[in-house]
Amino acid sequence: MLPVISMPNSSKLSKNIKKLRKRKNFSQEKLARMADVANNTIIKIESGENKNPTLETLQKVSKALGVSIDDILR
Repeated sequence: MLPVISMPNSSKLSKNIKKLRKRKNFSQEKLARMADVANNTIIKIESGENKNPTLETLQKVSKALGVSIDDILR
């Protein structure tokens, strides 16, 4: 059985990813490359258009940013 992950509202998630990305001085394109996801995926998450990114995507983004998924979800 998979653990249940409590997702923050999409606004908080998008702000956290954007803040962490900027802290690393990464462009959206660089983060996408490092996370091995489409640039459009990062754009949609940060804009709030993608309100429910997959766990796999969150894992890739958190790894690329050098933080835990918890840090992204706070």
